[in-house]
Amino acid sequence: MHNYGTQNGRKVTVIVAVGLILCLCLSAMAYAALGDRTLAKGSRGAEVKDLQKRLTQLGYQVGKIDGIYGDKTAAAVTRFQKERGLKADGIAGKETIAALKKLTGESQNASGKQIGFKNSDVQLLAQCIYSEGRGEPYIGQVAIGACVMNRLKHPSFPNTIAGIIYQPGAFSAVADGQINLQPDETAYKAAREAMSGSDPSGGAIYYFNPAKTSNKFIWSRPQIKKIGNHIFTR
Repeated sequence: MHNYGTQNGRKVTVIVAVGLILCLCLSAMAYAALGDRTLAKGSRGAEVKDLQKRLTQLGYQVGKIDGIYGDKTAAAVTRFQKERGLKADGIAGKETIAALKKLTGESQNASGKQIGFKNSDVQLLAQCIYSEGRGEPYIGQVAIGACVMNRLKHPSFPNTIAGIIYQPGAFSAVADGQINLQPDETAYKAAREAMSGSDPSGGAIYYFNPAKTSNKFIWSRPQIKKIGNHIFTR
């Protein structure tokens, strides 16, 4: 006697399993992460789309995120390369991709500190830099961003850029609402440079304008250097 119910059940199970595997494969193809393959004008596919998303996260305009490596994507790559000190040829090769991944990993280290950045992080850091340091020399604006990044590494501060900037009493621009001002291109550039590891502050976690504060705590901190109107301290 044949057990047709059991056989049919097995067939259904196999069909469902195969279907799930196909769905997972198609999903992986659709959302393929950026690999080490060199991408250039004319390249197409999921890797190009991921490249475009990562560039956009850092504030570089690529136009429509469509998986097509066109003129706008090439221009964004060239700009990224120039600001990272890489060969500015508009081709996303191994070094360019590695630098891009370093900035957009969107992960945390073993202590829970954020080590990758989303577009919202770039936006917020640029807002902080602009609201706190517009009118300061460019290196001073990068230094402000570096202070935020240094706090991100420090155990005494919150684990995210948003947490650091919005920590009560941390930044006067948050208290008076100027944090909501729209940053200019210089602030975005300074934010990206600070996020890439540049630190003209010399490791500072605080800064202040000596002409505008008499706060005893901030004056008591070991001073590192003065850039523009700000003194940077540990």
